[in-house]
Amino acid sequence: MLCGMLERDKQSLRKCSLVLSKQLVVDELLIQSLQADNILTENMAETIMAEQTSQKRSWRLLLLLPKRGPRAFSSFCSALRETEQQHLCDLITQSSEEDDNETLVDTSLEEVSEASSTSSFPAWSSDSNKTESESSSRELTPIRDKDRSKERQRTKRTVRSPPHPTQEEFPAKRARTHESMEFSLDADSPINPPVLPCTPDFYLSRCQQSYRMKSAPRGLALVISNVTFDSGAAPDLDPRKGGEVDDEVLRKVFTELDYLVSVRRDLTAQDMRTCIETFCRQSEHRTMDSCVVCLLSHGVEGAIYGTDGQLLQLDWVFEAFDNAHCPLLQNKPKMFFIQACRGDEMDCGVEQIDGPARTLSPSCEQRDAGREGEGDADTTQSGDLRRPRIKLPQRSDMICGFASLKGTAAMRNTKRGSWFIQELNSALRLCARDTHLADILVQVNRRIKEREGYAPGTAHHRCKEMSEFTSSLCKDLFLFPKYQPQY
Repeated sequence: MLCGMLERDKQSLRKCSLVLSKQLVVDELLIQSLQADNILTENMAETIMAEQTSQKRSWRLLLLLPKRGPRAFSSFCSALRETEQQHLCDLITQSSEEDDNETLVDTSLEEVSEASSTSSFPAWSSDSNKTESESSSRELTPIRDKDRSKERQRTKRTVRSPPHPTQEEFPAKRARTHESMEFSLDADSPINPPVLPCTPDFYLSRCQQSYRMKSAPRGLALVISNVTFDSGAAPDLDPRKGGEVDDEVLRKVFTELDYLVSVRRDLTAQDMRTCIETFCRQSEHRTMDSCVVCLLSHGVEGAIYGTDGQLLQLDWVFEAFDNAHCPLLQNKPKMFFIQACRGDEMDCGVEQIDGPARTLSPSCEQRDAGREGEGDADTTQSGDLRRPRIKLPQRSDMICGFASLKGTAAMRNTKRGSWFIQELNSALRLCARDTHLADILVQVNRRIKEREGYAPGTAHHRCKEMSEFTSSLCKDLFLFPKYQPQY
């Protein structure tokens, strides 16, 4: 049974809790370090990382640490150093040392006071005008405790060193080196909590107005991830360090969402075309309710690079899955996720004006010509009395999430993967149980909007990214994870 943390260390964490909650990066490496020291159990780690925001994860950890024994403080300091958060380690250790100094001063005062009270020569005995009865009455009055408390406070104010400086303008997270495009500078990445299951009641309340999603498996998923590029054919395309993390993250999350996932890595543009054409023709699509396609590579607006430096046009990809070219997926939701740059422009962000945040943006509606009731000579042949088949638009029932806006670069962490894939993974795991995919991608947008690169001294310091998605879905798209209808 673990006993509690030392009081001085508790006080230090308590004093620094506000700064820690804002600046502490609770990521996989930090949690694993605490687990290795037997400070956190596996259940505790999962509970912490299940929190949806960085600040909530920090608060959850700070609530647990004081209960995890006298070694918890030193282990936490070691974990901060290992995760390059030395400034926070310095902050709490300095605060703890200050508490030590205060304790020494308080102890000295108490010892002096106790000695004076137990000595045969009271502290005020030098005053010859005081009688023995007056001395006795003063020893019994509680005023001395108050005086001693005041004296402690005066001594603390004189001994205490100046508070540790902190940056208030923006959180000071660990420094990161930058690489060509997909710059990755922020490292707030969670341990993967399990995908939360949908409940039977939720399924029954939503299944009628949403896409059918009860096949087992839910569908096929294809992940194409280009990490290493041909230095001869594509000398300008650097290796996408961290890209291998992304494809593994996607493989795991869609497997848990009950998809049959195929990961293909480092394909030329022609190989990508062949792979996608083969995927579209798979007969298994007939009995499954959806499909997923994830494309991860360097890119430009409207296209992604193969490892040979040749471009694969995204319009060709979407066409391969449209109602004409992929009839087995007609009326079924087709999900696309594109992790690639869409240009060379770095989003440096803008300062928000005073006042509440505003999201007013113009909107535009395009209406049909509305020519109902007019015959169409192409729908039937002369003398054919059969009812004409319902026609579908060329392309429908698709939703596509993009890591960045047109013309801008995407952000990637060389150890933890891309910002967009990180946030998509977290949102699917925590929200797919009761949130349709369009709203999940709105949550991803919100999280990406909040993220900010940290690279002091470079042009990419405080860089930003903004994801977006397009949709031709015609119903709500719930994945109903881990629920299988009994009929």
